[in-house]
Amino acid sequence: MKVYLESFGCSASQASAEIMKASVERLGHELLNPVASGEAEVYICNSCTVKYTTEQKILYKIRSMGEKGVEVIVSGCMPEVQLEDILHANPEAHILGVNAVSRLGELLSSIEKRKTEGLPAGGHLELRTSEPLGFLNVPRERSNPNIHICQISQGCNFACSYCIVKHARGKLLSFPPEEIIKDIRSAVADCCREIWLTSQDDSQYGMDTGVKLPELLRMISEIPGDFKVRVGMMNPFSVLPILDELVDAFDSDKVFKLLHLPIQSASHSVLKKMNRLHKMDAVDEIITKFRARFGDLSLFTDIIVGFCDETDEDFEETVEWVKKYRPEKINISRYSPRPHTRAFSYRNLDSRISVQRSHELHKVCEQIKLGSKKEMIGWRGKAFVSKYTEMGDVLTRTDSYRPVVISGSGLKPGEYANVEITGAKPGYFLGKLII
Repeated sequence: MKVYLESFGCSASQASAEIMKASVERLGHELLNPVASGEAEVYICNSCTVKYTTEQKILYKIRSMGEKGVEVIVSGCMPEVQLEDILHANPEAHILGVNAVSRLGELLSSIEKRKTEGLPAGGHLELRTSEPLGFLNVPRERSNPNIHICQISQGCNFACSYCIVKHARGKLLSFPPEEIIKDIRSAVADCCREIWLTSQDDSQYGMDTGVKLPELLRMISEIPGDFKVRVGMMNPFSVLPILDELVDAFDSDKVFKLLHLPIQSASHSVLKKMNRLHKMDAVDEIITKFRARFGDLSLFTDIIVGFCDETDEDFEETVEWVKKYRPEKINISRYSPRPHTRAFSYRNLDSRISVQRSHELHKVCEQIKLGSKKEMIGWRGKAFVSKYTEMGDVLTRTDSYRPVVISGSGLKPGEYANVEITGAKPGYFLGKLII
């Protein structure tokens, strides 16, 4: 069968998509690229339900594909919390539970049997598992052959009032450290040179088992080979209990000095309404300790604007925080009410206010990025070769994960090089080799 798989959402979702693509090809089906998607006999939608706009795009796609006579499979988070919406859009859509990515082959085989035997469609099929299966040490069709996404856990033990993902993925279940180590060893043997650790919150890892994230990072750092590790998003309230050990673990040469610490808001009243279990003095402590150890640290954060009852003063607190701490990257989202969450019943702001605040914060972020980029021109230091670009150049990463593109170098992923930053583009730096 001709199969087109489209994936939405986070890096954990991307990892699941890579596993499912490998299943498609292993069973002998033809995996189509986006250009050829119109030829698909089966459409797999690896869904995300974090934002309303994404949800609506997904519902449109599964409806329109069904109307064309294409068999539709919906995986990811949406089937766990919005099954009725999916089946309303397409009553014949097949469901693959968020924990059951490894069972995609069973669904495809059932669909193929119906087609080859001329059987009627007979309604939708569902495959689910209560616990996550097949996320580690399985074949993958990687989006980039040099990057391996390793999911270290499923679920979350906290309950932010706006977050639907907790309802979709359940309570925290940390994967066994020995399985994670085996998975990364295999990826390095496959010539992957950049390892992404992903989950709903990396710093929660091991809260349910005992082997915490700092110890896991030390174990990963002992794996032989030329590779670097990118630690994914970590919430302040789960970083704080392991802060000192975590800073020590980041001191490894194999760990990028990148801190992705989502604050969502700098206003305590908004944080309380969000049920975010941290204060801004804790955020300050975390950033201060990381920057004291790693002077060239990159700071990423996530911010939600226009949350329920957010005042102008609340928003201004967030803007001032951004100006003070100057993150290299900010993921800005306008608040989107999600079903099944506590905040779904809260009073929402006028959408025009959210749009205006989003635009204002984007302007501030662009000014900060422009200033930071100018400051980096002339920088010299050692960079890690991550991957080839589409143009045949190489993308290198500084120790703090800043991207520097080098042309005509002959460098290969996994190597190190001394580089000088000579210019800046919107999403990366330009550089040259130095002797």
